Amino acid sequence: MALINEEQVVLDLTGTDRHEATATLAARLVATGRCTDLDQFLADVRERESKMATGLPGGIGIPHARSAAITEPSLVFGRSENGIDWGAKDGPARLVFLIAAPEAGGDAHMQMLPKLARALMRSEFREALLSATTPAEVVAIVGEHVQLDEAAPAAAAPAPATTATAPAEADAKTEAATPATATAAPAASAATDRPLRLVGVTSCPTGIAHTYMAAEALERAAKAAGHSIKVETQGSAGSTPLTPAEIAEADAVVFAHDLAVKDVGRFAGKPTVDVPVKKAISDGPELIDRAVALAAEWAADPSKAAAAAAAGPASGGLTTKVESDAKVGTKIRQWLMTGVSYMIPFVAAGGILIALSFMIAQIAVGESGALTVVKYNLTSADGMNIAQHFDPLSLMSWGGLLFVMGAASFGFLVPILSGFIAFAIADRPGLVPGIVGGAIAATMDAGFLGGLVTGFLAGFIARWISRWRVHKGVRGVMPVVVIPLLSTLVTAGLFITVLGRPIVWVMTQLNDWLNGMTGAGALVLGIVLGAMMGFDLGGPVNKTAYAFATTGLAAAGAATDAPQLKIMAAVMAAGMVAPLAMALSTAVRPQLFTEPERENGKAAWLLGLSFISEGAIPFAAADPIRVIASSVIGSAVTGALCMVFGVTLRAPHGGIWVLPLIGAPLLFLLALVIGVVVMALIITVLKTVSQNKRVEQIEAAASVAV
Repeated sequence: MALINEEQVVLDLTGTDRHEATATLAARLVATGRCTDLDQFLADVRERESKMATGLPGGIGIPHARSAAITEPSLVFGRSENGIDWGAKDGPARLVFLIAAPEAGGDAHMQMLPKLARALMRSEFREALLSATTPAEVVAIVGEHVQLDEAAPAAAAPAPATTATAPAEADAKTEAATPATATAAPAASAATDRPLRLVGVTSCPTGIAHTYMAAEALERAAKAAGHSIKVETQGSAGSTPLTPAEIAEADAVVFAHDLAVKDVGRFAGKPTVDVPVKKAISDGPELIDRAVALAAEWAADPSKAAAAAAAGPASGGLTTKVESDAKVGTKIRQWLMTGVSYMIPFVAAGGILIALSFMIAQIAVGESGALTVVKYNLTSADGMNIAQHFDPLSLMSWGGLLFVMGAASFGFLVPILSGFIAFAIADRPGLVPGIVGGAIAATMDAGFLGGLVTGFLAGFIARWISRWRVHKGVRGVMPVVVIPLLSTLVTAGLFITVLGRPIVWVMTQLNDWLNGMTGAGALVLGIVLGAMMGFDLGGPVNKTAYAFATTGLAAAGAATDAPQLKIMAAVMAAGMVAPLAMALSTAVRPQLFTEPERENGKAAWLLGLSFISEGAIPFAAADPIRVIASSVIGSAVTGALCMVFGVTLRAPHGGIWVLPLIGAPLLFLLALVIGVVVMALIITVLKTVSQNKRVEQIEAAASVAV
């Protein structure tokens, strides 16, 4: 059925106000059988109008709503001789389109609504409607500009939502940086000597009209100014999200929105104009000028981009780097690493505090200090309750205070790991069941394995529930009541009654194996973990070994020689080998390397000492076989020696800068130096042999030529 027909055209629309006029237009939908309940539909339209007036500059009114009373997407056109006040600042509306969409939407006709919104921004379309003399002409004009695509998809998938900015206020005019004034904009624009690439995001409460009209206005304004803009319309018809490449290439960003911008973290570090959606419709050229001015301002002062990127999203929202189009295996790794990345700060804070508490306790009372400090708590009735008996003049009290704080931080490891794995899968709905499930796993002593299980389970359950199609009256309580309640009930219930005990048994066996591991077993584990750290230098294999070490810290507790602490030390030392070895090789035999590689070698000293394995990537990219082969061997040697030496570490990162917190620091350095020397020797020999062969080939070719 067509979106509009002759019965849905009123060429002499009248009414004392917009509500009466809307009722006149809506009655046509009842007459054509597209509206089953006039009162309900009018109530839905009024509810939409209460959020934001739907009058637009240029004498346009676009009352619209989703409603259970509408059977299919429909348009009703009305033209008023004298105009009707629709809330626009420039005067009454003469052209009115009532846009009615079913509550569920999703039909191919939904693709036509954005086209109408964009068409209304074109003067030729409006003039044709004003001069039409019959309903048939109006239907033909609308059909010419707004056509149903053949085999149109039901609806494009909306841009993935993981984090959001706070919605812009009705008259807010904010910019992410020092705002450029209206008078400064032309000067900045004139100073720009090339066409700029801009990106934007538009959205409105219903995602039917304003979203697409704003996008059209921005596109027209950018084109008129000699620039280009790609707009992501987060509306009812969905959109193709801006690609990372498009965002990276953009000189500035324009947000015109009345809803939270989805995945706003993508735009961190870009000059951003942030306004309500109607501002783009009424003042598109001004917004483009402001964006151009900001781009010029930031280009003149690169420190602003660096500061904005470091600050992250303006909302301070939660982010995840899961790629929507990634393969299943890649997504699983990204889900896991999201949980690990949010857990690491708790590991770092807790581990360093506990390590410092042991150091202070041993200074205070000797070797027995490490055994005494772990007895401090916040609940007992004796002198070990640090809250009741803290003595600022006692070193032991300070050690106890640090231990209690560190232990509290460690208590969050499994819940945070679980919660943010679920968050990566289901966005915010996954947080509650994930964190609650992780807390239950920790309470049952299921360790990090329990956290992994509850995280994935909670994420998939929350995502499934959040996709339910529910009645409009229930939709508002879904994110705050229904999803957290049901997903937590299912996740926690399944883990407590079915999954928990088997996972506790597995964790017990794993801990017993690690605790009983000596000699050859420790050596083999160190070789494997070290080789993994040196294999792809920050890639999936490297990250897997690192995740195994950091998640294992949760099981170490307050023990001073737990095997998990040895694993962490082995992994960090092995991860430092490659950049340090390449730095050493470039210093010893610089003639084997190009000038850029020699410069990278100088930087690799600091990167390696700071446990940043990626410092060796430039060398691996230029000579992958030789560098990776030598890196695997050197890192495996260091990992094995650390395990055999019994070196321990509570901090998950820091490199040489956390040396005072390492158990047996001299042995740690010895293992590191040996691995670095081994790798540097291998890579130097391999490159020397390769260079000698090239020289021989050149000489042979020269002799043949002679």
